[in-house]
Amino acid sequence: MYRRAFLTAATAAGASLAAPNTASPRRLGSADVDRLNGKLAALVAMDDRYGGTLDLERHSAALARETLSLQQSGTASSRIRSELYAVAAAFATSAMWAAIDGRRLDVAQDHLNQAVTLSGLAGDSAVQFRVWGHASALYYQLGRHTDAMAASEASRATAITRRDPLFASLALARLAVDHADSGDAKAALRTLDQAQEAFDRADQSLRRPAWMRFFDQAELDNLATFAYLSLGQWVEAEHRAHRCLTGLRPDLERNRALTRANLALAQLGQGDIEPAVATAQAVPAEMARQGRVRKILGDFTHRLNAMAPDTREAHAWLDHRTAIA
Repeated sequence: MYRRAFLTAATAAGASLAAPNTASPRRLGSADVDRLNGKLAALVAMDDRYGGTLDLERHSAALARETLSLQQSGTASSRIRSELYAVAAAFATSAMWAAIDGRRLDVAQDHLNQAVTLSGLAGDSAVQFRVWGHASALYYQLGRHTDAMAASEASRATAITRRDPLFASLALARLAVDHADSGDAKAALRTLDQAQEAFDRADQSLRRPAWMRFFDQAELDNLATFAYLSLGQWVEAEHRAHRCLTGLRPDLERNRALTRANLALAQLGQGDIEPAVATAQAVPAEMARQGRVRKILGDFTHRLNAMAPDTREAHAWLDHRTAIA
């Protein structure tokens, strides 16, 4: 169902690929950049709804190739060249993020290498911010925590964070998760406070890239939930998860599933087995199979079995997992 919906949405959004016209060089301009940015916005919307599907990854990678082919087939000013490299880097980053989200980590590294190169050619600090932010998530999932921290610091050091507090807030929130994962509670909580302060200073009316639309107070609470879970602060993790779910936009279905899975972990950490299982069962089946959500629910299963393996709730959860597998 999700695959059919994805393909339908891609076509409706005008995101289908078109072979570049190489018959004769033409002058590339802002209209080409705008057209490609429209396709990028469609990809972002599909990621928000369906998560990191293989279709999304492949489509993003194909659009990166299309953009690079366009560069080779036409002439352009240096400004337009830079903007096209920025769009190509954004497509490569979307492919990387889809692979990370779907837990296809080996291929995500290939997308990262391309994204780093293209963002460097573009000289666009916003795209570089996104590349290093997603690189941190990749390294975290690979268990390379020192590299994850370094990538988060690189994202925070980009020029866009000095110009726009909203970017600074996102960078700080991600860095707080890294500190929490390393066990540094003091640094994690301090950085979370800094992220909230930066968010409160941000001008929400400014025009930003489509891929920054997801970051609002609910997403800040979502990242805080991850940090509090890593620190074992279950009550605060539950509070932030509930607050995230209350404020989360309806179209962010993948993030809603992640937050519900994290909420179940927070409830389980407090020994509230029955509500924890009910929360975990509320994650839609299609999302429960999705890479990162599946990983969190796998952790939930492991902890539930360690805590209360012979309870009615544990048996009900295992039956549910088998049914949706």
